[in-house]
Amino acid sequence: MANEHTHEHEHEHSLRHQLAVIGGTAVLLAAAMAVEHHTTLSTWQLLLVYLLPYLLAGHETLEEAFEGIVHGDWFNEHFLMTVATAGALAIGFLPGAEPQMAEAVFVMLFFQVGELFEGYAEGKSRQGIAHLMEMRPDTATIEEKDGEGRPCEKTVSPDMVAVGQTVVVRPGEKVPLDGVITDGSTTLNTMALTGESMPRQADEGDEVLSGCINLTGVIRLRVTKVFGESTFSKIIHLVEDAGEHKSKSEAFITRFARIYTPVVVVLALLIAIIPPVVASLTGQQPFSMAFTTWAYRALLFLVVSCPCALVISVPLTFFGGIGGASRHGILIKGANYIDVLAQTGTVVFDKTGTLTEGQFAVSAVHPESYDERQLLHLAAHVEHFSQHPIGAALRAAFPEEGTDGCEVSQVEEVAGRGIRACVGGKTVCVGNTKMMDDIGVRWHDCTHSGTIIHVAIDGIYAGHIVINDRIKDDSLEAINGLRRQGVSRTVMLSGDRQEVVQHVATQLGIDTWQAELLPAGKVEYMKQLKSQTSNLKSQIAFVGDGINDAPVLALADVGIAMGAMGSDAAIDAADVVLMDDRPSRLPMAIAIARRTLHIARQNIALAIGIKVAVLLLAVMGLATMWMAVFADVGVTVLAVFNAMRALSTVSAAEGRA
Repeated sequence: MANEHTHEHEHEHSLRHQLAVIGGTAVLLAAAMAVEHHTTLSTWQLLLVYLLPYLLAGHETLEEAFEGIVHGDWFNEHFLMTVATAGALAIGFLPGAEPQMAEAVFVMLFFQVGELFEGYAEGKSRQGIAHLMEMRPDTATIEEKDGEGRPCEKTVSPDMVAVGQTVVVRPGEKVPLDGVITDGSTTLNTMALTGESMPRQADEGDEVLSGCINLTGVIRLRVTKVFGESTFSKIIHLVEDAGEHKSKSEAFITRFARIYTPVVVVLALLIAIIPPVVASLTGQQPFSMAFTTWAYRALLFLVVSCPCALVISVPLTFFGGIGGASRHGILIKGANYIDVLAQTGTVVFDKTGTLTEGQFAVSAVHPESYDERQLLHLAAHVEHFSQHPIGAALRAAFPEEGTDGCEVSQVEEVAGRGIRACVGGKTVCVGNTKMMDDIGVRWHDCTHSGTIIHVAIDGIYAGHIVINDRIKDDSLEAINGLRRQGVSRTVMLSGDRQEVVQHVATQLGIDTWQAELLPAGKVEYMKQLKSQTSNLKSQIAFVGDGINDAPVLALADVGIAMGAMGSDAAIDAADVVLMDDRPSRLPMAIAIARRTLHIARQNIALAIGIKVAVLLLAVMGLATMWMAVFADVGVTVLAVFNAMRALSTVSAAEGRA
């Protein structure tokens, strides 16, 4: 945490320093212009008058240029600014030339103004990430025993806590590590993780993720992950590393600047030398007079051609998009994935845990000779000792099962069939159709989609219970939102039974679905899909949450993982993480990516368009130093302000998605 606070303090100090330099330069420049206007000075005296504001505004630029030369990096924006302004100071010494010293100081002054706005914009774009850093837990309170064996509490650094230890979290404290509640219940503020504004209830047995804020009750957690592997540490690591992955636009600008800058310097030299030589050889004008005119134009050319607007604003745009998305629980691991997200035309979903809750629940009860409550009562008691998810779903549907005093005995699990037990003196069989056939009971089919659990009591068919994996509340919203974003095809891949997968696909309006796929089958299907779309511009996204989804996530053009309940393998393999497990965040992520890319392209067109226009005017002698300053620093400021719009992308995306 100290590093983050130090960085923030240094950033504020830097902005204050820049403001002081700008203010001091403006005062000294006004004084120098007044002296020039009211007195008659020689060129050397005038240089001394303007040298102080010039050095105040430009000393850092001059230092950067010198360091670039020492390290072999000649052709950067600081070198261009130094050459152009030094030339403007010196041009007054040429025969017949008007001094341009005030303009030289103005160039350095406005360059500082551009740097100020860049620093401010960068600070704003870092706020989302800085907020995450502030939420990182500093301490953990562990329970241990003192020298006499009595329980006591000790406050330690979270990275000193081992898996299995018990951590106490009181109201108002941050949850320091991932764990399972062993005692107590509370409500949690999960905004830092998921972007959700509503608190989440957490009870004994529930998993709690690090980074949440405990709002109400005292809870004790059994730690399940060390600090370095905790959810919150991984989030911070993902966001911090995102800046290391350049987008195609950023990579283009980097390559462009490396080629563009030396070409510009060479062109400026040619502009300064060739026309005067030609004028001298043809007898149109003496070399010295022609050189004065064309040297000034070459200096304008250098000032205009500085690629600051591109070099600064394009990465800032992508950084803003990543930071803005992270505040809403969408973690994009790098700017390069913004490019891919923006071009997504096909979205492939896993089913269980992605579009559905991933937890079985009773969806319908169809009794024959008993009422619904009696049927659930008997089925839940038979499943009392079962560890199967179906057994858990039946017990959850009849919560009184463990407290009504009903005696359960002679429990027998029949492999591949179901469970038989004696409940309250009655022989109850709960299982599939094979079990019903084995005991000679005529069962009834069911038109409901899901897993059908048949129940027979004392050899008589009592009815059946439908168990299903519930579709998430916002899954339909996600599919509709993707269509509004222009996604042309949605696909669902699942290892579940065909009728279950078909039911979910029909309910959500998914275009294509495949059922009963093993992990290798999903990989093979994704390979086929990629080969079919290899000639198209659209990209393929895969959304999943399980360990078996990790290979497909890595294979897709962009892999998207569910972060709250998803496996570590899936999150590590993914390129984008949805921290609240809500599929409706996906259309928002695509909208953010497209808007961010649109802003970056606007900045490229703005910078190149204005620079080319003023460069042509400069060569023709129609441009002034003020126009050159605007084409450089002015365009940079405009581009930076435009880049800052990426921070507000989320609200705009919500309106569209």
